Amino acid sequence: MELYKQVFENNRKWAEEHLKDDPNFFEELAKGQDPEFLFIGCADSRVPASEVMGLKPGQAFVHRNVANIVVNTDLNAQAVIQYAVEQLGVRHVVVCGHYGCGGVAAAMQSQDLGQLNGWLREVRDVYRLHAAELNAITDDEARYRRLIELNVQEQCINVIKTSWVQKMYLKTGYPTVHGWVYDLHNGRLIDLEIPFEEKLAGIREIYHLEVD
Repeated sequence: MELYKQVFENNRKWAEEHLKDDPNFFEELAKGQDPEFLFIGCADSRVPASEVMGLKPGQAFVHRNVANIVVNTDLNAQAVIQYAVEQLGVRHVVVCGHYGCGGVAAAMQSQDLGQLNGWLREVRDVYRLHAAELNAITDDEARYRRLIELNVQEQCINVIKTSWVQKMYLKTGYPTVHGWVYDLHNGRLIDLEIPFEEKLAGIREIYHLEVD
């Protein structure tokens, strides 16, 4: 209970610090948001999006779930992407995984995980797509880390498949989709350098949409 109460004291101090630097900070923030980033990350409590990016409130629109998965049947994630792209005009969509991800670790187990089965099947399908590469890695930890990276890559591809991302990109040249991994051991972000335009071109051979 003490930690619960401490949250409100922390919040008061946090607000006061912002007002000390800029008396109009919250008044300006309340007028609207104009973020440059949509951050799609894992719900893991050790990966606070804005903090690891070093951004202020209002600079990143955030969606998080177990294992940073993007699927077309997840209306929550799809609504976030569409709103961020069409209404907020974000210039960068980032899918960010992290080493030590519990969701990916669970997906690698040969166990019945109940309600989680359907969700983690998305990660298991990533393994299936890249089984030859992953099975060739003899070190368990290295294979685990590589699956985390490949999961980020495949979720980036799922973002690129969405009609709103494709249409907005063809109209404006934005957003660009990026894949990152956060390393819990040193606090650093790693850019996987997903070749966005190459992936987009390949996807549009099948997911071809015309711009009105």
